[in-house]
Formats: sequence, structure tokens, C-alpha cells
Amino acid sequence: MSTSDATQATKSSKKEENIRVVVRCRPMSESEMRSHTNIVEIENTSGRVTLLRSKSAGEQKREFTFDYVYDWNSKQIDVYLETIHPIVESVLQGYNGTIFAYGQTGTGKTYTMQGESNDPEMRGIIPNCFDFIFSHISKTENLQFLVRASYMEIYQDEVKDLLSKDQKKRLQLRERTDTGVFVQDLSSFVTKSVKEITHVMNVGNQNRSVGRTDMNEHSSRSHAIFVITVECSEMDSEGESHIRVGKLNLVDLAGSERQSKTHSTGDRFKEATEINLSLSALGNVISALVDPNVTHIRYRDSKLTRLLQDSLGGNSKTVMIATIGPASYNFEESLLTLRYANRAKDIMNKPRINEDPKDALLRYF
Repeated sequence: MSTSDATQATKSSKKEENIRVVVRCRPMSESEMRSHTNIVEIENTSGRVTLLRSKSAGEQKREFTFDYVYDWNSKQIDVYLETIHPIVESVLQGYNGTIFAYGQTGTGKTYTMQGESNDPEMRGIIPNCFDFIFSHISKTENLQFLVRASYMEIYQDEVKDLLSKDQKKRLQLRERTDTGVFVQDLSSFVTKSVKEITHVMNVGNQNRSVGRTDMNEHSSRSHAIFVITVECSEMDSEGESHIRVGKLNLVDLAGSERQSKTHSTGDRFKEATEINLSLSALGNVISALVDPNVTHIRYRDSKLTRLLQDSLGGNSKTVMIATIGPASYNFEESLLTLRYANRAKDIMNKPRINEDPKDALLRYF
């Protein structure tokens, strides 16, 4: 290792921080209330989630503690302001940020991430991010900003550009020493307002792979990643321009599934198999990152883990939102999700400000 590399490594190690983990529990549905009991207890002040089980099963309860927890009465804006807003502020300063939602199918991942954009109280994390980014830019003086948006999905472990005119084209992953893993030929659109970036997302959503299962009428059959790149140029006292580039990855993971509950067949079953394989690879990476005896992290086991490589153990400030259902018949799935999230708490990232990158577009404006 060179002297400069050693110095950089020392600087980075001082800035290590844990992934922040949030748990949100959706309300019980009408059908669940008729046939099942609520087995989830949420203590907001202590960050504790408790899963209850009948005494006859031999296990009375399981307890976990997280950075933030939200019950079925939680409001979208509270989730955003308390857990996501600090990440978005960091992105505007030039850091990378990642927010990803994980959980069983039908537990509210897409609602949490996107919500209902036409209803201010129902808007999810993504539209709230849009609002804050452009509000911040409009109020900031003496700085020049450029905002770009990209949108991709991973469907059956193939990467597709949701904004491309050719929806049959599959894209390749590449890696650079300075910026890490990226998607070759992924389209990117400069956006100048909330309206423009919302339009970009809506176009991509129309191309997402969704389908019906017995667990979810509109089940996401792919992992979707909406990427917002924010470039900021500032003049120093000598009149020289310095550029910082922050990247915000907003990840809506497809839900983990049990075929015995979704009753998927044909294409739905094949999709579920690929979804579960990629989520398993993600779980293996999370486990390996917190195991001091593991020396090699298998990011290359799936496209999903390669794309999230910087977000898990690398150059990013990351929040994981784990969503669960409260009904008794989902005990095993909820327990699995909470264990998954509990391991992720111990992952250490090394975020740094991305200064003067070679590929900044602001140089040409």
C-alpha cells in the first residue's frame, strides 16, 4: 500500500458508521382481523419490536431493538423526517446515500417508498425526497446544482433500464476504481423541478414488472432502483470551481415469498424463485459483513448485491427499512425479516464526500 493509500485508509476508518435500521409494521387487513390475531408489539421510544407466540407453541416472545420503529398508526412524513431526511441532506453535501426497503411480499415496502403521490399525507419516501432536494436548491445562493435521474429494475437477475425505449435490452454491470460498480449505458435525465423528476419516475413505473399473487394483488416482481445524482459546484476564494457529487439510491426490493402462501405457478413461480435467490445472496452478504472470520464477501453472487456493494460496507450512508405484517399466520416470515434486519445493524460503512469527480457534467454547463 502506498503512503497516500495508507493515509486515505486512516482517514476513512475514522469516518466509519453503522447502517441505520428501521422497522415498520403495517395495519392488519380486514380478512386478517377475521381469522388471525395481532402478534406484534411496537415500543417507539425504546425502538423495541416484540413478536408474540402462543404458549402452546413453546415460544412466548422474541424481542429486537432497532434505531427507529413504527407501528400501524405511523405517518409517512414522520418516517421520512426522522429516518430519511438526514441522508438526503448528506447527499446534497456530496455523500452517497442508500435507502432500501426489505420484507415479505405485501408488507408495505412500495407504500413506504412511493406511497400515493397525489395525497400529501400519503406520499412516501421518494416523493418527499424530491420535494426536499428541489426546495433546498431553490433556497441556496452562490452554488450551482445539476440533478440527474436514472431508473432501473433487476428482473430475474437481469438489469433493465426502465427509462429506455427498448424494454427488451439487458444491461451489463461494469466497475471502475474511482466510482465502483455501475450500469453500462443506463440512461440519465437532467431534471430541474419536482414535476420533471416525478414524470421520470412515473414513466419508469409504467415499465416495472408486476403481477398478482395470493399475498398481493399488485406484487412487485423485480427489484427497482431509482438513482438521483446531485452535482454541486462552488467557487473558492481564488475563483476556482470545486464540484461535489452525491448519489441517492432509492431501492424498492421485491418481497420475499413462500410458494405455499402465494400459490404462484408458471411465470410467477419462476419470478419468485429468482427473487428469493437474490434476497438470499443479499442475506449472505449481510451475514458475511458482520462475521469477523469471513475474509471474502461474495458480492458477485447476484446483480443486486453487486449494485449494492457500496451501500453495504462501502462508500455510502445507508438506511434499511424492514417491513413486517402483524398477523399471527406471518410469524415465521416476520421473524425472518427481523433477524435479517438485526444482522444489518452491525454493518460498518465508510462514507466520504465525493469531490471533483472526473465525470461530473457540471463542467460542461
